[in-house]
Amino acid sequence: MAADLFNLDPVQPGAKPWEQPGLTRGERVVAFIESLPVTKGFGAGQTVKLEDFQRDWILSIYQDGDDGLRQVRTGLLSVARGNGKTVLCAGLTLAHLCGPEAEQRGECYSAAATKEQASLIFAEMEATILATPWMAARLNVRTFNKVIEDHVTGSIYKALASDGKSVHGLASSFVVCDELAQWQSRELFDVLRTSLGKREQPLLLVIGTQSPRAENIMSELVDYSGRIDSGEIADDSFHGAVYAVPDDADPFDPANWPLANPALGKFRSARELGEEAMRAQRMPTFEPAFRNLYLNQRVDAEPKAINPAEWERCGQTFDPTSLAGRPCYGGLDLSSTRDLSALALYFPDDDGALVVHCWCPRDNMGEREETDRVPYRTWAKQGFIEATPGKAIDKHFIAARLAEVASQYDLRGLAFDRWGMADLKAILNREGISLPLVDWGQGFASMGPAVDAFETAMLSDKLRHAMHPILRWSAGNLVYEMDPAGLRKPSKNRSIDRIDPMVASIMAVGLSSRDEGPKVYQGAGIMWI
Repeated sequence: MAADLFNLDPVQPGAKPWEQPGLTRGERVVAFIESLPVTKGFGAGQTVKLEDFQRDWILSIYQDGDDGLRQVRTGLLSVARGNGKTVLCAGLTLAHLCGPEAEQRGECYSAAATKEQASLIFAEMEATILATPWMAARLNVRTFNKVIEDHVTGSIYKALASDGKSVHGLASSFVVCDELAQWQSRELFDVLRTSLGKREQPLLLVIGTQSPRAENIMSELVDYSGRIDSGEIADDSFHGAVYAVPDDADPFDPANWPLANPALGKFRSARELGEEAMRAQRMPTFEPAFRNLYLNQRVDAEPKAINPAEWERCGQTFDPTSLAGRPCYGGLDLSSTRDLSALALYFPDDDGALVVHCWCPRDNMGEREETDRVPYRTWAKQGFIEATPGKAIDKHFIAARLAEVASQYDLRGLAFDRWGMADLKAILNREGISLPLVDWGQGFASMGPAVDAFETAMLSDKLRHAMHPILRWSAGNLVYEMDPAGLRKPSKNRSIDRIDPMVASIMAVGLSSRDEGPKVYQGAGIMWI
């Protein structure tokens, strides 16, 4: 390391660069990483040279609070693909295993989406160790198990994968999560995060590209970082740096690319990025992946039915109590017994207020979270889902809610999908609950005009959804099918995840556009009044 790197006296003989007096905690970590060899790619055979964005991030992460202990406990660095994250992850992990951040019997973990991806950081660490004599003498590398042991401190490192077996009983001192957006479930992340509480100065780092989906754990962290940066909240224990091209910027203007690629032209190939941009510009199906992976934008590769910007524009809140007695139209989408059922109520005369109720069986919520990768249990605690007892949705709960809706509002009509409705009709009939039911087909003939009516309401400021999180998730999942005549309908087969709340909402708005007048369910059928 150069003698004037931190304006210090020349390096003392026999001392490692990070052991020099006068260095801050962050400067010691920087000095350690910059003493490591580059084992492949740009600069192979030389020592690591951190870029300014990496150095700034490390110095912000590794600083002590007023109590002399680590201030930042969670760090986030989000950049586009190819900006040196693997080398950075490996260097930071080694700093905690055997460098300036090492502690007695520490537990260091790198975690990735799959075993193959987890092996990348391990492989980089192994190559660095073999090329560094003092590390090779000190560390025991067990390649088959992806484990490294430190003979001096008794510390251990393991590579973990979100698709592997669950790990519990950890006492993590350091964790680095690689490409969190790609993890198959959040279980490993939660296990690792909660394992930090057994250490005095633990650190959790997340490094990777943004997720295209708002409900992803990575998106939660990116949004949290943005709220801190904006001054909305204060949290000295969290530091985030997000490098991304703004959504409203020209994705094909090379002047914008460095915003997401701070290592562009150094160890990030400008030529390869330019080739990908040209391919995305010529073939539109390549554009979403280009914008997500190369520009670090929250863009899904699957074209969706709802424009996120238009959806956000309709997110105004409203007072639900002010809707009592007001005319509304409903849509009911019943799921299988183990999935999500939804009721949407649309109030056309109240600026398009949209009230949504959802049901899910309580006993399989954890399983649903792993499958759908969204926080069902959190939503239930917040009141956005009604968790019914057992492993299947008890339709008596839905019937009770419908009775409450009929008494609270001026329900002009309730569109329903025939599927799964027979049991609910029997309950309504047995309980003497009268509802203005409207049989609503799920084909193009019924759903096509309803989709048009929903879009018209959304684009003409006749829709307010108050940013209901399940409805937002459902809107992001929605994909349409189109028939030869140009009519569209929601596609449950093509949509990646649940769209039940959106289907219910589209039916409610579609029924409102028909305005067929009130109907009352009289047990055996529908009576017009």
